[in-house]
Amino acid sequence: MAELFEGPKFIAIEGPIRVGKSTLAGILAETLHARRIVEPENNPFLGRFYKELSGMALATQMWFLVERYEQMRQAARDLANEAASEPSPVVADYLFEKDKLFAYINLTDAELDLYNRYYQVFREEVPTPDLVIYLQASPEVLKQRLRRKGVTQEQAISDVYLEQVAKAYEHFFFHYTASDLLVVDTSKIDFVNRDQDLALLLKRLSEPIRGKQYFLPPEAQESGPSS
Repeated sequence: MAELFEGPKFIAIEGPIRVGKSTLAGILAETLHARRIVEPENNPFLGRFYKELSGMALATQMWFLVERYEQMRQAARDLANEAASEPSPVVADYLFEKDKLFAYINLTDAELDLYNRYYQVFREEVPTPDLVIYLQASPEVLKQRLRRKGVTQEQAISDVYLEQVAKAYEHFFFHYTASDLLVVDTSKIDFVNRDQDLALLLKRLSEPIRGKQYFLPPEAQESGPSS
């Protein structure tokens, strides 16, 4: 399987919370013997932000921005150092641009102006993936998965906010052209819990992806949404 992945050396996986990003990133990293970049965790401001406490949005966003920047800058250095040899693939749980997507949802105009000063400088120093895998799901499916997962901090996420995030992702990737893109509708397949769905997705990822393409097996179309 690894030889079929010789094209993309840097793969980023994106989508809203509980869509399966980390699971798929882990599977791909193991399959490709790749280095994995994991979404920054333990943001000290995030819990208070989810509870909609005043003043937490900017601190939450800036923490994520700096952490993601440092991770991606290190990835760029590693890729540059290995350019003369055969570089190991990199699989990231996120796309750096996603940080700005959340900034536009959460920050006021004045806060966004400050944020953008840093974002523009940081963006010039981080690598662009060869392939992005966008995992999408309806807000209803995301709500079901949040409840099923039962993470205490995430239970404070409002339905309205979750819908805003899902719509922002859809708009962002509708216009995305910076790299090859595979869109996977996880409302209709369940690669986390169904081996056959995972096998079909991995098979698709072993084939060339050029421009923007969509993945939805005929079996999923017939069976309808997974809950």
